[in-house]
Amino acid sequence: MIGRFAPSPTGPLHFGSLLAALGSYCQAKSEGGRWLVRIEDLDKPREMTGAADDILRTLENFGFEWDGEVVYQSQRSSFYQNALSQLQTKSLIYSCDCSRKEIADSYNHRPPQHGIDGLIYPGTCRHKIAVKTPHASRVIVNAEGITFNDAIQGKIQQNLAYDVGDFVLQRADGLCAYQLAVIVDDIEQGITHVLRGADLLDSTPRQIYLQQLLGQPAPQYAHIPVASNAAHEKLSKQTLAPAIHTAHASTMLTQALNFLGQQPPKDLSNHSANDILQWAKQHWDITKIAKQRSIVLS
Repeated sequence: MIGRFAPSPTGPLHFGSLLAALGSYCQAKSEGGRWLVRIEDLDKPREMTGAADDILRTLENFGFEWDGEVVYQSQRSSFYQNALSQLQTKSLIYSCDCSRKEIADSYNHRPPQHGIDGLIYPGTCRHKIAVKTPHASRVIVNAEGITFNDAIQGKIQQNLAYDVGDFVLQRADGLCAYQLAVIVDDIEQGITHVLRGADLLDSTPRQIYLQQLLGQPAPQYAHIPVASNAAHEKLSKQTLAPAIHTAHASTMLTQALNFLGQQPPKDLSNHSANDILQWAKQHWDITKIAKQRSIVLS
């Protein structure tokens, strides 16, 4: 088993990040597997200076030990370009110069079709002979449904043609899109199990589809409930989620275990972070995690 934690360096780790780190760590280590750390730093404009180092330092201070070297997406462009070339050779991607306004206008007098991520791209550029520069690259989707069994959320079904449309793999600014980068990295690193927040559940069928196009097996997916505030907003930098601090490591780890349904002993928070992680690895039970997409923190 090979799992991973893949934070974006847009700010310090918060409680929601800790849940994903702890869950993925326990899932891999409880089976004697490897746990990798990958910094998803492709989107430089959103990156906070020093955040990557702060994330790694926080993980260490909370007792986490990862296997191998930390991988940075910003250093892996050749892998992404190779995957794009494979899809291009199979005539599975095409260039698109549509702006958001042009996508909305392309519906003309038809009612706009909204999917899980906004307007569904209507395939305007699929058969265009020439497009403007700069332009994005989109992958052609089909109407065959994607079905997978999530280890926590159960059976998930999605039809990319009706729910998403042809989606972007490379942005007009030349950056590789998340959906492609994440599966290329998972393939290259041999990831067998992905445990992450349920906010990414709707992206998983797109990732499975790309894995199929590249002739690679999908890992086992497990999506934990995301932690939400009283307004039912996911804890994030945008919702001003407070950073976690080393001084509260034992308390935060115990709270995270309770959130994940693991029912640690009441006095476990009096122990060191290392002791808590040892207990968590020995008693980890993924079946105890709530089958919910989000849970409001009390």
